[in-house]
Amino acid sequence: MRIALTGYSGKLGTVVARELRAAGHEVLGLDAIGARGSGFLQVELTDYGQVIDALGSGGDRGEPVDAVVHLGAIPAPGIRSEVATFHNNMTATFNVFWAAVRLGIRKIVYASSETVLGLPFDIDPPYAPVDEEYAPRPESVYSLVKTLEERMADELVRWYPDLSITALRFSNVMVPEDYEAFGSFDDDATKRKWNLWGYIDARDGAQAVERALEVAPAGFDQFIIAAADTVMTRPNSELLAEVFPDVPLKKAVGDHETLLSIDKARRLLGYEPKHSWRDRA
Repeated sequence: MRIALTGYSGKLGTVVARELRAAGHEVLGLDAIGARGSGFLQVELTDYGQVIDALGSGGDRGEPVDAVVHLGAIPAPGIRSEVATFHNNMTATFNVFWAAVRLGIRKIVYASSETVLGLPFDIDPPYAPVDEEYAPRPESVYSLVKTLEERMADELVRWYPDLSITALRFSNVMVPEDYEAFGSFDDDATKRKWNLWGYIDARDGAQAVERALEVAPAGFDQFIIAAADTVMTRPNSELLAEVFPDVPLKKAVGDHETLLSIDKARRLLGYEPKHSWRDRA
């Protein structure tokens, strides 16, 4: 496929671009910053004219791309003001979705967020492992935008039944260089309780993107995308008893099994994490 990738220069975007190209896809990178060169186009996503021009021209190909992977955003709460985060992220996502619709592009995969699950879990989750079955519980403006984006996607596929939009609720994105710090988390179970001690290796994030591009049918769906394990060496039974003693277990879990359920992504996308911080050299 010829794929437009927003957020091309970001932590996850750089890995997604590399992995999609390695799989044989043609990638047009779109971002507000980046090095000039083949396969990259500087685009301000909050400007609809720039977005529809980029997606419609496919760079210099003169025809629309086949699919859009939308990762471009202010990537977390607390980076910019709440108002700036809302205006930027909501506008950018609407522009990307609407431009794709207008151009007849019918495959969109985009970054939602684990934050819609209720992070930082100052209020206990309803159960563990958490999954996609309960309604979003945004606790920040950043997460509110992610919740609204999912609702917008759901309405757009109702309007356009041949449209496929997949929301990937990525956990905290990590690359191998980040893993050296993981040993320090065991000292205090509350350091990483905010996302139930979860993470996602960027290479597995790219795998989820590719699987969604290949197999997601028309319609809208959302998937938690996390590593198969936690960031801790301490067992889940100990962590939950200490930090979330009143949270019921929905199913039995292994000592280090992720508490961000990836069962749905495994079942419907064929997603299977291949990378763990425990395998680092």
